[in-house]
Amino acid sequence: MVFLQTLRQFISQVLSSIVKGRWRWSPTLLAIAALGLVVVSGWRSPAQANEVRYHDELTFPPLREITLPDYERYTLPNGMVVYLQENHELPLVEGQAYIRTGSRWEPANQTGLAGITGDLMRSGGTTEHSANALAMLLESRAAYIESGIGTSSGSLSLGGLTEDFDFVLGLAAEVLRKPAFPSDRLELSKKQISGGIARRNDNPSGIASREFSKLIYGDTSPYARTIEYSTLDAITRDNVVDFYDQYVTPNHIILGLSGDFDIATAKVLIAKHFGDWQPTSVQLPPIPGTTQATSTGTYIVDRPQLTQSSVRLGHISGLASSEDFPALSVMNNILNGFGGRLFNELRSRQGLAYSVYGYWDAEFDYPGIFLAGGQTRTEGTAAFINGIRSEIDRLRTGPLTEDELTYAKDLTLNSFVFRFATPFQVLSRLMTYEYYDYPSDFLFQYQQGIKDATVADVKRVAKTYLNPDQLVTLIVGNKGAIAPLLSSKSLKEIDVTIPPPTS
Repeated sequence: MVFLQTLRQFISQVLSSIVKGRWRWSPTLLAIAALGLVVVSGWRSPAQANEVRYHDELTFPPLREITLPDYERYTLPNGMVVYLQENHELPLVEGQAYIRTGSRWEPANQTGLAGITGDLMRSGGTTEHSANALAMLLESRAAYIESGIGTSSGSLSLGGLTEDFDFVLGLAAEVLRKPAFPSDRLELSKKQISGGIARRNDNPSGIASREFSKLIYGDTSPYARTIEYSTLDAITRDNVVDFYDQYVTPNHIILGLSGDFDIATAKVLIAKHFGDWQPTSVQLPPIPGTTQATSTGTYIVDRPQLTQSSVRLGHISGLASSEDFPALSVMNNILNGFGGRLFNELRSRQGLAYSVYGYWDAEFDYPGIFLAGGQTRTEGTAAFINGIRSEIDRLRTGPLTEDELTYAKDLTLNSFVFRFATPFQVLSRLMTYEYYDYPSDFLFQYQQGIKDATVADVKRVAKTYLNPDQLVTLIVGNKGAIAPLLSSKSLKEIDVTIPPPTS
């Protein structure tokens, strides 16, 4: 301590001498002296450094409230819905287009058609720019455009510098309006997917996810069916063009743009690139419904070489529009995640799980799945399954403390900050709500529902929505070692042999 005091006095004298002109001034000398003073002043003795608070003594400011950014929504004469949001924090523009389409509307004998169409819209180039030329143009401007089609929607994303706004938006309009769908790119895409089919049984977790969806929805359901060599071979360029023509039209699109622009200028550019795009009168098919295909039972995919099991338990769940969705979200965080009951009991206390989870998942316009499971060593498979069932039953029928409720509610609410970290993330969620016909304030309704959830609410939804009698169990693992451990005598084996190509 005496040394530090002496050093501090010396540095202060140096600074004083510089200021009074006794020493010749130089930027280097001044910087070194000032830095030394800061370091010495900020240093604490070991005794002082050890005076830290415990984690439960720390205080943090409250998380910021989520607010709707200023934006403008309007509709072009051709039916395209547009959201615009100014954000001048950085000289960038980003955007997203939602397209009313989805693989659930592709023909069953051409499973994979929607995904290929969505990919080729961008990767196949346009009628004005080849795939390579389009990629080089975007790369030269440090911009991006990506497209794809999933289960219930299609999308196109774009981004670039403000100075390239017109240019990048024009290329995005090309991708949406004038995809070329070249035959060679189609064949390349099919070969890549074919390679994925050949490797799809290499990953036990992948097998479990794929086959469990089939057990819940049915193997012919558009929410569970898989691409086979035969469905891939059946896809032609004409099929791709027809699928595109049916769904990619301005009256099926919601476009959102956010960034460093003024709204008046953005409207002019949108009219320039999309205003003359003529809509079609094609009616969208009804949304495919679904019920639980398998009501109960224990199934196994035999993998004798494995020393651990991938386990799935679950049943069909419901929609995010349910009035009980907020309470169910709180219930999820009591059961799931670090600090959740499954983690604490099966991983920490019993040491049964490498990973464990359980949550009631909801989709926007078709029923999701209540899913629990994880990975465990082969000899622990039966105990792991029983442990999950026990925790589900305890959540339904046992006590729930206020501390657990508070922890789960805080966890649920605090996660919102990371989902909506930027104004564009909030805008994208508003577009999603419109796409699925949810109220624009659904986010805040949901947030308030979480705040209002009580112990009684969580207990009620757990007992109502978790149905042990409907749980389906799937194991991917060593059947020979697992079967003797299970009390079930009706273990059903699933054959995951890949049907060979037809040619």
